[in-house]
Order: sequence, then C-alpha cells, then structure tokens
Amino acid sequence: MRTDTGESYQERINRVLVHIQQRLEEPLPLDELAGVAAFSPYHFHRIFRGMVGESVKEHVRRLRLERAAGRLRDSADPITDIAFDAGYQTHESFTRAFRAMFGHAPSGFRENRREVLSQAGASPERREPLAVRTERLGLTRLAFFRHVGPYGEVGKAWQKLYSWAGRNGLLGPGAEILGVVHDDPEITPPERLRYDAAIVVNDRVRPTGEAGIEELPAGEYAVAVHKGPYMLLGNTYARLCGEWLPASRREASNSPAFEIYRNMPHDTPPEELVTEIYIPLLD
Repeated sequence: MRTDTGESYQERINRVLVHIQQRLEEPLPLDELAGVAAFSPYHFHRIFRGMVGESVKEHVRRLRLERAAGRLRDSADPITDIAFDAGYQTHESFTRAFRAMFGHAPSGFRENRREVLSQAGASPERREPLAVRTERLGLTRLAFFRHVGPYGEVGKAWQKLYSWAGRNGLLGPGAEILGVVHDDPEITPPERLRYDAAIVVNDRVRPTGEAGIEELPAGEYAVAVHKGPYMLLGNTYARLCGEWLPASRREASNSPAFEIYRNMPHDTPPEELVTEIYIPLLD
C-alpha cells in the first residue's frame, strides 16, 4: 500500500513538472497546479517542496530566469521583452532578480556568455566548420525517467528506464531511445540540472510510478554529430550555439534539446562514441 501511494504521488508530481515546463509563459497559479496534481491546494505546496526540493514559487521563478538567461545568450531579443516574458513588469525588477541568481546584470551576462561561446567556437583544436544539418520532426511522445543533478550521474535514470521499458514490452526492434536535456550547465547549478532518459511511445502507453509522459514539439531542429566522450558534449553544444546559430541567422526555440546515442558506452570506447545533438529552432 505504501509503495502504491508513493508511486501515485510521483506520477502526480511528474504531471505538474511537465505542465510547468510547457507553460512557463503563463501565470501558473497554485490552485491550477494543485488541480493538475489532484492534490488539495492546502497541502500541495508542502508536498511539492518535499518531493522536488524547492517551493513551487522558487521552481517556477528559477526556470523562468534560466530560460531568460538562455535567450540573452542565444538571441538578440531586447532585454525588456525577455524580462516581460519572464514575468517581470519592469526592467529594474528583472535586473535585480537576475543579478541575484547569476551575479551579473542581464546586459553583462549577455556580453560575457557570448564571449565564452565565441572562444569555444574558435578553439584552435577545431578549425574545421561544424557539420550541421536541419531536420523537421513531428510531435514525439515520450515516456521518461527524470534525473536531477550533474549530467555525469544519469546512469540510474537509464537503469530505471530500461527496466521499466523491458517489463512493458517496449524494447523490441526499432525502439527509439534518447536523452532530453532541459538545462544548460553553464546556467543551471549542477544539483538542479534536469535530464530525462526517454523512449518514444504511442498513445496507449500510460505513466506509471516514476515514469512520466512528455512531448517533444513538432518543428525544425539543427542536428550536429558529436564524436567522443560524453564529458566533452558541452564543446559541441557550445560550437552549435556559438558558431553555427549566429552564422545561419537562426535562433533556438524555448523547447529542450535532446540527444540520440548511436552506440553505447558498455561496448564502445569513449573516443568512438557517436551522439547526435538536436537543438529546436524557431520557424
């Protein structure tokens, strides 16, 4: 009975987390989120804090500011527009909140991060242009197990996914498995990074226990191939965002990036690992 109750709570919190990340531009009142989770509004905020590790208000505020930081780095959007979209009515209030989280005013953060990306893209060890293709994908439904913490520690989420998917007969030929990367480690603290070990599923698959359901939006993606250890994936992300995006005059959308692993570390040397990185683009 206790196990069932624990799984039920996790399912309901997963629904709220996905609801929030897909609607950050909306007001997200507490009563609405409690309704998504089917919890009493009176107790919901305590349950959320206990299971997620931060209050609803802190969680939403952090995600909005981190999304704003990504836009500052990757787009030329006016700071006032970014501030308004993050839920701040004045430039001054946005600047205070942003500085408190990142240690820089928005304008200083934009300048500093672009310098970092430019230096990464101009590394003398990588003189050849990064090969990038664009690919248009349809809406993709995923079952996922979420890891929160450093990206180098995602192994347990993958173990849970494979165990769950195997029990549910989802690992047959043609199974599509990928990792959804919600946060940029240059922006989000390591202990708050969100990563989903995921498998593509149809509408008949329902969330159970820790397994949540989310959707990758249809649209155009920039795709780059990373060859080598996972610990160096950040270099390819930096080149894709700091080199290819500006040169192509395209902009990344607010949807998460994802990774497709073309071989696996259990039978492949680190230097021969092949990972395809998908970055969503604005149409």
